[in-house]
Amino acid sequence: MAKAIKKVYRLTVPEEEQRKNDLSEVEDALIKNKKAILQTLEIMNHMQEKGILSLLNGLFGQGDKVLDVAVKAMDKPENTNTMKNLLLLLGTLGMINVRQLEPFLLKIDAGIARVAEYKDTDEKTGYLDLVKSIKDPEVNRAITTLMQFLKGMGQETEPYEKTTQDTPEKRANQTKDKTME
Repeated sequence: MAKAIKKVYRLTVPEEEQRKNDLSEVEDALIKNKKAILQTLEIMNHMQEKGILSLLNGLFGQGDKVLDVAVKAMDKPENTNTMKNLLLLLGTLGMINVRQLEPFLLKIDAGIARVAEYKDTDEKTGYLDLVKSIKDPEVNRAITTLMQFLKGMGQETEPYEKTTQDTPEKRANQTKDKTME
């Protein structure tokens, strides 16, 4: 029968050999990621030229002081209100359907291009010119689009509103007042 192992000897790699293995592993990683490393170094060079690295170094070196100034600045009522408005605006932007907005923005862009090409003259537009322009298909299409936009702006949006200045009780009282009339 075999005897029980009572002592375990760990295989120790000499420090010099471990260093060579580590260096070889780092070299392999550098060669494998050569392109990314060169691009990173190029970015770092541009940041150094623009003084951004010095700015970041100072920022991180004085991190507690910078954070203290930032917190004090955000504590002011106008800045707090700005942050609330920014968050509300970002939330509203998230609700916009860009696919629906794209044709409208393209039309606005085309209108701006037309205005940029327009040569300002002393020629005046009269009432009859306005009436005649309604027969122009492009003008008629623009007026129709504008009318649809105005109808959409005029429709009731209160059920969709997330923030209002009124409290729920005040809105309930207003609803009661409208129904009594």
